[in-house]
Amino acid sequence: MSSLNPYRPYPLFILVLAVILSMPVVVVLAHVFVPSGDIWQHLSSTVLPDYIRNSLLLMLGVAIGTLLIGVTAAWLTTMCQFPGRGLFEWALLLPMAMPAYIIAYTYTGMLDFAGPVQMTLREWFGWQYGDYWFPQIRSLNGAVVMLTLVLYPYVYLLSRAAFLNQSICVLDVSRTLGNGPWKTFWRVALPLARPAIIAGLSLALMETLADYGTVQFFGISTFTTGIFRTWFGMGSAAAAAQLAAGLMVFVFALVIIERYSRRQARYHHTSRRHQDLRRFQLTGGRAFLAFIFCLIVLCLGFLLPALQLLSWTIHVADTVIDAEFMRLLVNSLSLAAAAAVLALVLAIVMAYAQRLYPGKLVSGAVRVAGMGYAVPGAVIAVGVMIPFAWIDNTIDDLARSHFNYSTGLLLSGTLVAVTFAYLTRFLAVSLQTVDSGLTRITHSMDEAGRSFGFRPLQILRQIHIPMLSASLMTALLLVFVDVLKELPATLILRPFNFNTLAVKAYELASDERLAEAAPAALAIVIAGIIPVILLSKTITRSRKLKLAHDEH
Repeated sequence: MSSLNPYRPYPLFILVLAVILSMPVVVVLAHVFVPSGDIWQHLSSTVLPDYIRNSLLLMLGVAIGTLLIGVTAAWLTTMCQFPGRGLFEWALLLPMAMPAYIIAYTYTGMLDFAGPVQMTLREWFGWQYGDYWFPQIRSLNGAVVMLTLVLYPYVYLLSRAAFLNQSICVLDVSRTLGNGPWKTFWRVALPLARPAIIAGLSLALMETLADYGTVQFFGISTFTTGIFRTWFGMGSAAAAAQLAAGLMVFVFALVIIERYSRRQARYHHTSRRHQDLRRFQLTGGRAFLAFIFCLIVLCLGFLLPALQLLSWTIHVADTVIDAEFMRLLVNSLSLAAAAAVLALVLAIVMAYAQRLYPGKLVSGAVRVAGMGYAVPGAVIAVGVMIPFAWIDNTIDDLARSHFNYSTGLLLSGTLVAVTFAYLTRFLAVSLQTVDSGLTRITHSMDEAGRSFGFRPLQILRQIHIPMLSASLMTALLLVFVDVLKELPATLILRPFNFNTLAVKAYELASDERLAEAAPAALAIVIAGIIPVILLSKTITRSRKLKLAHDEH
């Protein structure tokens, strides 16, 4: 490895690539210093306090909800034995396939005044409007519940992985001291899993800050809704970028807190011995409560909204699923597939560069290229639109002055801008998956390839890629589904004559045509189920691989 020169074109190409991919974030931060006239003063004195307060309250509510549900469910399905545990351990990840804005539309249709729940209550008891109290779904509390139901899998996923990978020795010691499942959980397993739990919580809170569809539909003023209003309502790109920079402060704070928490951890595994887990056997009332808890979470987070979407879809299929719907489906699938393939190619290039040149230059460049995942889609869109519009205007001015010809929009307002935003936003998902797969391939494989006279590209193509097939497919599917669900960036950057399933569902729901939005929403949910199941199998398989490694 040391014979490879870090200043050859490959590392420099990675550096240039990282600079290009980080451009949206840099542009947004740079606009903090751009004058925005009286608009920023108006925003700061009127709506900015509401944006800050509502964003903080959303984060607080979602943090409490995702921690309670995610950690509890992870402990029950990993360390306890009760009826249905095998089903729940993967089924509890299904809400991850349900975008927050879709579950918000669905529950609004079910629980609003004109929905089936309140209509049934009025029929049964003869009530009229004002005779009874019913929780208001279109509220800040409603948004907290909706976001919690679809974001708890982030905490569940990482918590369960942490519990699965804990040394059996410390758990055995807890058992010998007479501790039951809950004392072992509080005193031993929870402190050991704290870094993973906080990492999952940070991801959930980043998604909370990035949400636009739910808060806009419920009429809650947050940074994301403010960015849209400032850009499209007031026509101020500079003020919108400054709001986006304010939102990034929250995001970076979460990143810093998460990394500081990991660094400050005081609990460590005391042994590397891993054996088959001996789960706590729950019986009687405890087993029943564990089953009911998991069932309620699964029903509220996935089964009820999915069944409602299916019911609406069947009801409107004859009028909604037509040639236009199929065109939306093709647009969404082709755009998601193109972005996923490009992200996978970039991830392979960057992860392999980091393997060949493990110095600070390449590692830092790869880290910079992957930071877009922490940035909300609305912020990325603002950061893409400003430089792309400047490039378009510059080229158009030159063409007009020299050739008396208008080039129009070459980048902004085209699929180029949309795809670039997706790559900036979701490259990290693909990059982490590919890099994780590469780290499991020993460097002796590279040395063996070089002994046969293979060049680095041949080693990658003939050795690494066949061994990485599972990781590559996982990376491809994860980005594909993320792109399919992405709403804010698509809304801002899509061409005028181009629509997707996510945007169509949003537009119909905004017009209160919830049943007509169901087919598009259900298509997105169905597409998201396969990667979710793959994720669950990957976690379980990681424990089996660790056991096999320890046995050898």
